[in-house]
Amino acid sequence: MATETVSNGAAPGPRTARPTDRPDRPSRTGRTGRTGRIPAALVALAVYAAVRGAGVLVVAAVARWTGRSPLAVLGESWDSVWYLWIAEHGYGRTQMWPAIDSVQSDSAFFPLYPVLIRCASAVLPGPLTAAALLVAWIASGAAAVGVYRVGAHLRGARAGVLLVALWAALPHALMLNLAYTEPLLTAFAAWALYALLRGRWWWAAGLAVLAGLTRPTGIAVAAAVTAAAAYEILRRRGRAPARVWAAGLAAPAGWASYVLLVGVHRGDPLGGYFAVQRGWGSRFDFGAGMLGSVWRVLSGHLALAATVTVVLLVAALVLAGLLAVDRTVPLPLLVYTGVLMLMTYGGTGFFASKPRFLLPAFPLLLPAVAVMARARPRTAVVVTGVLAGLSYGYGPYLLLVSGTAP
Repeated sequence: MATETVSNGAAPGPRTARPTDRPDRPSRTGRTGRTGRIPAALVALAVYAAVRGAGVLVVAAVARWTGRSPLAVLGESWDSVWYLWIAEHGYGRTQMWPAIDSVQSDSAFFPLYPVLIRCASAVLPGPLTAAALLVAWIASGAAAVGVYRVGAHLRGARAGVLLVALWAALPHALMLNLAYTEPLLTAFAAWALYALLRGRWWWAAGLAVLAGLTRPTGIAVAAAVTAAAAYEILRRRGRAPARVWAAGLAAPAGWASYVLLVGVHRGDPLGGYFAVQRGWGSRFDFGAGMLGSVWRVLSGHLALAATVTVVLLVAALVLAGLLAVDRTVPLPLLVYTGVLMLMTYGGTGFFASKPRFLLPAFPLLLPAVAVMARARPRTAVVVTGVLAGLSYGYGPYLLLVSGTAP
């Protein structure tokens, strides 16, 4: 497989093009695999490691300054505690939520990340928290390379590196360094989308199954694979290869199997899992709850976390509109991003967590990348640096000061 150099690529084909119609392109210099002597994918990974590594150091410094353990802050905050409990003890933990007189169950958390934590802890010395962070950090690195591959395939290697840089510098990108599932989901999603762009149906379906076992929004990856398969089947008038049919049917299996398993355990196969989610205050209400939160912010309740959330949700809508009208963006990326946004905007729950739910929606950044790729390199560096600086300030605030679940 050819690799890319950090340079501008040719314009991509139409949205309706088959995934296999878009091979990786050489740069204008004719080299296909390296920037000097460094593969472009390693450049992207180094950029990601530099941006997020600095973010970890900032959080560690603030944690020390406030008298807290950096390991505990990074690995034992909010949802991380639930994942660690499941990894060590298995499922079965519940607790009352007095605010709404409801019972929270650990069945709301999908199983793959706890399983990986347990596997890592079996072969590594040290506490379970360290194993959880190691899994998350390896996943975030794999995600960065996958994000680069998608960006480079569509826009050229330079754009791929810029896509990784912007993604790493988002205000909520600190979540990529915590013991959370966003890194794992993004890794599966990015590589599944890249597999679709390359026509690797079995890889795409397998990664979609894993994504569906990672968190509820993993269904977005399955939707992308199934939509791509359906388009291919229609394009071929039902004569698509068996692997296309199989990929489209198998992609939702991970998500569906866990939802059904929880439902069967609770005596309601189709509704049991969603009853668990309601216990956490999460349900799909077509955005009514979100609009209520936005209205409270606009009415003068200017808590910083809520205000930043509104700004980021509006920005994501603008980027989504630009992405939708760009006819060079392939169908799987549109479906994946659209389902993530539908679940984020249409669901109730923790309002300040919505930007975190959109972290895996990295295709939203493609319109911004297209602009930056045409700018001078110094401009791209300055923009990324400013965003990273804001992220270094907001991330520790959200995690250590706000008292709001990130």
